[in-house]
Amino acid sequence: MMDARDSIGIAGRMPAMRTHIAAPARSGRLKLALRVCGFVVLAVLVLFAGGFGWFANKVSHMTTPLNPAKADAIIVLTGGQSRLDAAMDLLASGKGERLLISGVHPSATKRQLQAAMGGDKQLFSCCVDIDRAALDTIGNAEESAKWVENHAYGSIIIVTNNYHMPRSLLEMGRLLHGAHLEPYPVVNTNLGNGNWLTKPEALRVLLTEYSKYVLSLARGFLPLRTTPEGMTLAQASSVSKN
Repeated sequence: MMDARDSIGIAGRMPAMRTHIAAPARSGRLKLALRVCGFVVLAVLVLFAGGFGWFANKVSHMTTPLNPAKADAIIVLTGGQSRLDAAMDLLASGKGERLLISGVHPSATKRQLQAAMGGDKQLFSCCVDIDRAALDTIGNAEESAKWVENHAYGSIIIVTNNYHMPRSLLEMGRLLHGAHLEPYPVVNTNLGNGNWLTKPEALRVLLTEYSKYVLSLARGFLPLRTTPEGMTLAQASSVSKN
């Protein structure tokens, strides 16, 4: 027969046995969770790298049109002298009736801007509008949409650097649904044939711009809000700079 001491001994060991059994189960679940997380992280990195390769290849093969089709108007996004010069040349050659320079520093006067861009003073005075409100690419799109709506333009030439063009068209396209957007990429550095791989500065710019492009794509899944002007914009808690 089992005496009381034997019963107490067995009962005392039972909680410890259950603890030893539960521990391997928890360890197995933790390992599975880590494997799943690792797989997800790896998949995201592969997708990001593949997308960057596509983006860099697309941008590096962009060229400046020799004779773009005429449009109702021209919009240039500030960010470099070459962009402004290209936009002014398009206006002077009659490729658009009017030019909007979006994202001009608030302290810059119209006279200073005209002197920096050169060209015909009379043409600048009559046919160039300046937007000082936009602080980034999203702001460029919002202010440009107001300008296009006020003038009822149906076709627009968008002037910016090649690396900035995909994101600019994405943001503009969200607001200018009824207008045809014609890209006019300005190319300062030849990135064809994979040259961007051997130029650290170009690689940095492309990687930075691609990251912003991905964030712009993500904004497309955000709920929309309506502005006082009646335009529909995507809500975001933060915005990226040019």
